[in-house]
Amino acid sequence: MSAAVRAGWRIGAAAAALRGRAGRPLSQAAGEGGGAESGGGGSGSREAVERLVREHPVVVFMKGSPAQPLCGFSNAVVQILRLHGVEDYRAHDVLQDPDLRQGIKNYSNWPTIPQVYLNGEFVGGCDILLQMHQNGDLVEELKKLGIRSALLDAEKDQEKK
Repeated sequence: MSAAVRAGWRIGAAAAALRGRAGRPLSQAAGEGGGAESGGGGSGSREAVERLVREHPVVVFMKGSPAQPLCGFSNAVVQILRLHGVEDYRAHDVLQDPDLRQGIKNYSNWPTIPQVYLNGEFVGGCDILLQMHQNGDLVEELKKLGIRSALLDAEKDQEKK
């Protein structure tokens, strides 16, 4: 991504994500799986959390759902994913399951929600995802998952003008 386009996104799109502007609608898959699976030692057990983080290439543990985030940080993560055109991901509402809420914190050794996992690996929370968005690393990480960031198409459109 060119430095000029990256700078533009840094100023405009990242700020829009934090303000919570609506992006493209998410696929049904992003809204599925709002809670944790039961069984297997409880929803907050290491085994249950391990299954959840590995169930899909992009997994988000958040407060609320992609359609209705219940905190600003969860909303920002949803908006960043929308900016990149990531529509197919699994989101788990930790407010619906206190065991999962604590279990994911224990699993990642990260004290806050939201938490983002790419290909089963913990990436971080809102601040880390925003930083990756701003410096272009998120485009590269998504590419490793076979996901083409919508920002690349936006960059091509800008170059044509």
